[in-house]
Amino acid sequence: MHEASAPGLAAITAEVVSCRACPRLVAWRERVATQKRASFAGDEYWGRPVPGFGDPAASLLVVGLAPAAHGGNRTGRVFTGDRSGDWVFRALHKAGYANQATSVHVGDGLALTGAYVAAVVRCAPPDNKPTPLERDTCVGYLRREMDELASVAVVVTLGGFAYEAVARLLGVRPRPRFGHGVEVAVAGGPTVVCSYHPSQQNTFTRRLTEPMFDAVFTRARALTPDPPPPS
Repeated sequence: MHEASAPGLAAITAEVVSCRACPRLVAWRERVATQKRASFAGDEYWGRPVPGFGDPAASLLVVGLAPAAHGGNRTGRVFTGDRSGDWVFRALHKAGYANQATSVHVGDGLALTGAYVAAVVRCAPPDNKPTPLERDTCVGYLRREMDELASVAVVVTLGGFAYEAVARLLGVRPRPRFGHGVEVAVAGGPTVVCSYHPSQQNTFTRRLTEPMFDAVFTRARALTPDPPPPS
């Protein structure tokens, strides 16, 4: 099992965590980090952009929208410490990509094998809604990560925002309409598999159920090479 320690990914990570390119996002992430949610009042918030996380030899890339204000923006790791992350890492564990089903904080022992998790926008945005300019300013980090992750065979996009960004980066033309379970085979590139985002809005209303979400990662596993045996 591996962390994202390959030199190219490490260089991108260093740039991500020091980025201050979007004034609105910088102000919001830092405000949230000081005006904490009561349930996390004793936590020291990360309050910076959140880099990607996972295996440099990944065959699966999972792309979300942006860090949650009291999730990744608090813990410093993508999809960590929030309910959406509970869904993501539970599904990755079931599909054999993660050594445990939970992602609570950095240093909790979580490691990914064959998978890497990232987001289109790296700072927590107000109301979970980055502007088009913020998206376009930030998406270059994802582009560079995708270039470094040379073994990726499948990209799972969580939500329409992530799907549109990934489709643009991969030059998908024409672009099929987003929908849960939609697959797009990119000539000379990975297969994109779409999923509804595991936001509370979707999971509480059962627009997205656990079996539906698990099926996406079962399909991703079927399209990717088997992981190496544990060392």
